[in-house]
Amino acid sequence: MFDRILALLVLALVLGVPLGLIFLVTGQFLMDFVFFYPLFMSGLWIAGGLYFWLHWERHWPWGEDTPAPTLAGNPLISILIPCYNEGDNAAETIGAALAQHYRNIEVIAINDGSSDNTAAVLDALALTEPRLRVLHLAQNQGKAVALRMGAVAAHSEYLVCIDGDALLDRNAAPYLVAPMLDNPRLGAVTGNPRIRTRSTLIGRVQVGEFSSIIGLIKRTQRVFGRIFTVSGVVVAFRRAALDRVDYWSPDMITEDIDVSWKLQLDHWSIFYEPRALCWILMPETLGGLWKQRLRWAQGGAEVLFKNIRGIWQWRHRYLWPLLFEYCLSTGWAFTFLLSVIFWAVGKVVTLPAAIAVDSLMPPAFTGLLLAVVCLVQFAVSIMIDRRYERGLWKTLFWTVWYPLVFWLVSLFTTLVSFPKVLFRQHQKRARWVSPDRGIKAPGKEMN
Repeated sequence: MFDRILALLVLALVLGVPLGLIFLVTGQFLMDFVFFYPLFMSGLWIAGGLYFWLHWERHWPWGEDTPAPTLAGNPLISILIPCYNEGDNAAETIGAALAQHYRNIEVIAINDGSSDNTAAVLDALALTEPRLRVLHLAQNQGKAVALRMGAVAAHSEYLVCIDGDALLDRNAAPYLVAPMLDNPRLGAVTGNPRIRTRSTLIGRVQVGEFSSIIGLIKRTQRVFGRIFTVSGVVVAFRRAALDRVDYWSPDMITEDIDVSWKLQLDHWSIFYEPRALCWILMPETLGGLWKQRLRWAQGGAEVLFKNIRGIWQWRHRYLWPLLFEYCLSTGWAFTFLLSVIFWAVGKVVTLPAAIAVDSLMPPAFTGLLLAVVCLVQFAVSIMIDRRYERGLWKTLFWTVWYPLVFWLVSLFTTLVSFPKVLFRQHQKRARWVSPDRGIKAPGKEMN
């Protein structure tokens, strides 16, 4: 209960800044914050992404003929693939994992009590491939438990974890592991997920989102030295680091966010490696997108409540910018809600000028500025990511919908998830549900 009260106080402090200022300025300050916060974040992501590219990425060799990085000592790499009801995807996913150009690998597939034919598919594949081992859990225990079982069974210090419907690029594993060989305090390396499902507007928008938002966010956070979360669909871990933090937490709805914070609170670093490509399936319906993003938002809130008491120690100061950014984005969502309330009430009664909101529409100049910055953000992301995916510029037409989709989904998922986590009585074990994997999965476009 104390952690929840402390989290509320932090949120109130962040939210209270714009709320307090409206009494010193005008009610329009609320709307200014609502519209200029996304503008500020876009500018920050653009600057961070460009710095990452100029300082590191543009010097990295890349192309069809570029060999995978050489790993000193030729260490074994264990690829963990937790599966729940992946009968339709398991063969393709495991085939891509086994097709790594780096040959010293083992693949461990964990069947987490699937109710379809996943067990039979995995067993049949294991008979034909000696580098594949299959673990069967009698009941659905959740992804965190499945990953832990895979880690226990693995023979390597380096664990590459992917989802049961993801396709690893042939050089992804060595790209993920190479930084850990050079940096003994590096606990994890997160890769670069690319979207395969593009048959609807929702799918096409996410192609642009993963480049112009998620990719730039990861680059920016890496520049600042801490990453809010690894991409659970493609990430490598150092086993010693996981062992120190007791692996993944079975009661967290997003095990990837939780383990990212556990590692960094234990002073392990996390890198972002954009050359470690992985082709993934994503929701292509509004319902599927809503469920996925609500889970992500809920996971962020759970991590906040879990760590809010101890993060204020001086030795965790490098994580304070991540905490501040999360609280600010949450405060933005509730500020938007408050603006709508003031606007709606103002249509019925006359409010004091200090809190009156005359319109929910941005001023013409603000709207134009947001549009220009949005296009600049898309252009920068395409310039950076075009080396990893052919024809990325074709998604530019569809990504004009990004501000509406991304920010509105973020708004509503925050408003729903934060109270849901705050007032929940007991934390239950997080178990699998079959996600929306798109209407169809066309062939991947890669170099």
